[in-house]
Amino acid sequence: MVGATISAWRPRLDGVVEVLHAHMTGHAYPMHAHDAWTLLIVDDGAVRYDLDRHERGAFGDLVTLLPPHVPHNGDSATPGGFHKRVFYLAPEVLPHALIGAAVDNPTLADPSLRSRVAGLHRVVRRPGEELEAQGRLADVVERLRAWHGRPALPARLDRAPAYRLRDLLEEHVVAGLSLGEAARVLHFHPAYLVRSFSREFGMSPHRYLVSRRVDLARRLIVTGEPLRSVAADSGFYDQPHLVRHFKRILGVSPRAFAPRGLPDA
Repeated sequence: MVGATISAWRPRLDGVVEVLHAHMTGHAYPMHAHDAWTLLIVDDGAVRYDLDRHERGAFGDLVTLLPPHVPHNGDSATPGGFHKRVFYLAPEVLPHALIGAAVDNPTLADPSLRSRVAGLHRVVRRPGEELEAQGRLADVVERLRAWHGRPALPARLDRAPAYRLRDLLEEHVVAGLSLGEAARVLHFHPAYLVRSFSREFGMSPHRYLVSRRVDLARRLIVTGEPLRSVAADSGFYDQPHLVRHFKRILGVSPRAFAPRGLPDA
């Protein structure tokens, strides 16, 4: 039986032009090409495809990176079809020089990298988690570069960028700050900033920013601000976004934390 269940969208994440989640049964993709890098993981089943006149496969712990403008096809190598998750990355995200290397070696058996790609898929649709998605993407891209022997970062991490990024985040606790903006202001590669910050403080820039927003939210609550306005005034996307992180950090909901008699409105 031929069938397909597909979910595709354009995320609010610079460098990603499309996300695709699909369950394909019986459909065979003809030879075609994309103008973007195709970063693919297969959750169930297996995909057989041809790239540059060589037969390839995608399945299990393999991470697949198909280069832009290079034709390929694809069909199921298992009777029940396959489930796949795909990021289509803008051409400029990876160097043009990597195209040849990706044609020669489009797959990597790296469970750690696969876990990171899957983690990015989990957060990319969550409103208010843009900084976490940006950090995860920067890490994935850097690992893809290193995969083909072209690391963008020096091996030794400087501590100073971590503190400069922390100060910048403190200036934007409510308004927020994208990783790209931070990189432009501080003149460091995004992945370097994330790695330096995480090494120095034991948490990602996103986790730090969320913790500071929770800290601000609790101050607003104990001073008597109505709960319905606390989320926006402390930088959260909406009330559920605040509640999720408030409970994760403090173990109770904002309502349970509030002084008795505090109105919701």
